[in-house]
Amino acid sequence: MALLPTNAQWRGLVLLAIIIVVLGALPWTVNNYWLRIATGALMWAGLACSWNMLGGYAGYINFGQSAFFGLGAYVTAFLMGDPFGLPFSATIPAGMVVTALCAVIIGAPTLRLRGAYFAIATWAFAEVLIQFASAMDFTGGIGGIGLPPYLNERFFYFAMVGTAVLTYFLTWALFERSRFGLKVKALRDHEPAAEAMGINTALVKLQTFVLSAVTASVFGAIFAYWVTFINPKSVFGGDITDQMVVMVLLGGLGTLWGPAIGGVALFVVNRLIWMYWGDTAFYIAILGTAIVLVVLFLPNGIAGLFARRKNDALDKVLDKLIGSGEGGHP
Repeated sequence: MALLPTNAQWRGLVLLAIIIVVLGALPWTVNNYWLRIATGALMWAGLACSWNMLGGYAGYINFGQSAFFGLGAYVTAFLMGDPFGLPFSATIPAGMVVTALCAVIIGAPTLRLRGAYFAIATWAFAEVLIQFASAMDFTGGIGGIGLPPYLNERFFYFAMVGTAVLTYFLTWALFERSRFGLKVKALRDHEPAAEAMGINTALVKLQTFVLSAVTASVFGAIFAYWVTFINPKSVFGGDITDQMVVMVLLGGLGTLWGPAIGGVALFVVNRLIWMYWGDTAFYIAILGTAIVLVVLFLPNGIAGLFARRKNDALDKVLDKLIGSGEGGHP
């Protein structure tokens, strides 16, 4: 067994170190406006990754992911307000528990469905939560609910960095480097065959669904505290899930880095359009064009394009940094 990392592993470590340095230095090199854009990009990269756990790795298209994002946001808003007044850090575990329970209750029956039936069932769940939050007094109804302001952009930036990094690390460890990930991919590729091999597909699907939901709820909790005001449409809206789906398709369905590529690219384009034209309607046209181009020319997303080009410019630069032929086979 080779003790030294292979060239591919060295390249991954160097790339990871560069990303960490850039993310760590960013708050001291840009103003608050760009820091807010970076914070938003990290949130969408993390949300896209959370959707990809079930939609990409397990093959179950979930159109209700915004429901779990909104649950995390509302639990945080509710517990930080009167009469509880809990600190922000205490509301995140509470949101995770509430979201996990809801995911088990919703996932156990709906994961028996497949294809469009499962997608419609999850979409209906998000719509029910919108109506529920709009009708209840303790949620503020359609007027929404406010949170205590905390004007520290660096805090929210590092909160998003930490959550996004943890999300991708869990995805890598569970879906790319464990037996659990092999089971998830097996049920995606051929569920009856996976069951015939002795895999408890119902349990694996439910575990993936709960993990995906809880991850989204943490981002929802940070988002609510960050923007200090939420209403049913802003956290349960179907457009939130729609954007996650498009980001994953653009970046690469069922890949580790695809959601990060798609999430950051589309969010930054959205903000640039808003900055220069003052309207994001043009963004919808770009979104549609991107979807058509990806479907026609990049069925595996942008990440698939990078995977095919092993000798691309990035690899050559990293090879020069670490030295060719060092540490084992490429």
